[in-house]
Amino acid sequence: MATAQDFVKEFGARGLIHDSTDRAAITARAAQSSLGVYVGFDPTSDSLHIGHLLGQITLRRLQLLGHRPFTLAGGATGMVGDPSGRSEERNLLDAETLHHNVQCIKRQLERILDFEKGPTQATLVDNADWTRKITMLDFLRDVGKHITVNQMLAKDSVKSRIAETNGLSYTEFSYMLLQANDFRHLAEHHDCEMQMGGSDQWGNITAGIDLIRKKLGRSAYGLTWPLVTRADGTKFGKTADGAIWLDARRTSPYQFRQYFVQIADADIERMLLQFSLHPIEVVKEIVGEQSRSPESRIGQRSLARELTALVHGEQAAEAAEEAAAVLFGANPMSATPATLHLIASEVAVTQMGAAALGDTVAVLVETKLASSNSEARRLLTQRSVRANGEQVDDQTNLSKIPLLHNRWMLLRKGKTSYHLVDIVR
Repeated sequence: MATAQDFVKEFGARGLIHDSTDRAAITARAAQSSLGVYVGFDPTSDSLHIGHLLGQITLRRLQLLGHRPFTLAGGATGMVGDPSGRSEERNLLDAETLHHNVQCIKRQLERILDFEKGPTQATLVDNADWTRKITMLDFLRDVGKHITVNQMLAKDSVKSRIAETNGLSYTEFSYMLLQANDFRHLAEHHDCEMQMGGSDQWGNITAGIDLIRKKLGRSAYGLTWPLVTRADGTKFGKTADGAIWLDARRTSPYQFRQYFVQIADADIERMLLQFSLHPIEVVKEIVGEQSRSPESRIGQRSLARELTALVHGEQAAEAAEEAAAVLFGANPMSATPATLHLIASEVAVTQMGAAALGDTVAVLVETKLASSNSEARRLLTQRSVRANGEQVDDQTNLSKIPLLHNRWMLLRKGKTSYHLVDIVR
């Protein structure tokens, strides 16, 4: 197992510590034996997004360093909504929707962490399993009694919301108590001694540490990482089209990859340090090569490949890389079926019979690469169209061009306009 010094120094060197309890105490405890650490994920949707990714990767990093990760799906706390980092209350979800969301999130967590039996086996828990059994009176007596209103009002997440026009409902105010009780339960029943999260979770984490000390008479530890933002101040994981999801049905592996490829040079070193599982020495080598040759975007490409493989699998990562190459001008003839299926989710697709390929002008109009027969003829005369990588003109018969995997014809107008023809037999 890696030493405790590895744990503390590694996180510090990667910029992964915003707040923490006594670092020397964490180091000393971790040096004794494997440390149980948890991060919670509220199931407000049926998919996590890349705003949650740092928590998953940080748990994976700890697992590789010899510690035991616990992922908590908030089947109970998701019914309340965490006020931290928010200016308004979440919409409350019904139990059936939450259960569905929890099951979806569990599958995503299992892709990144190792749940096989062993000394560092990851454990997945749902706080609904213990919270639904507690009566209101028992909760007030066993949890509420030990945390004062003064303590709760002093937390930044509460103070900022109270200052808002709409204030803070009692429902959200109680969230801190629920999360503190989660930490207490995991410490008591799973020997989990540390909670981690984004910096907006610090108040919730310290409430749990206090509850463990008062109820169990033992020490617990906490650590938060900085909230991830981009150099231009925009929120990490957000685009003009919305969040970047971990579910391929919401955000394709191609779109997922492209998000990381497009990271600004000013952000890439920090992103590599925080998100890559490569050793720091390897990250420094990548950053050095990036600084010597910024146009190569080797840092962005390296991170994009690693994270796409981590979230979607190696085959999807390879297909996303190939699809990007094709859509940026590479010859598509060597593209795999997986790559073409991925391209089909990114560009317009038209189905037609093989016989239709005999009329090139009609094909261009049918696929809307040309608005009329005259525009289609002009494009062909100007040699502005390619079919499966071959340049075509007004003498070309598309039916003579070999199909990709006996099924597809990828048409390209100019440099960036694509249309995929799916031949129906």
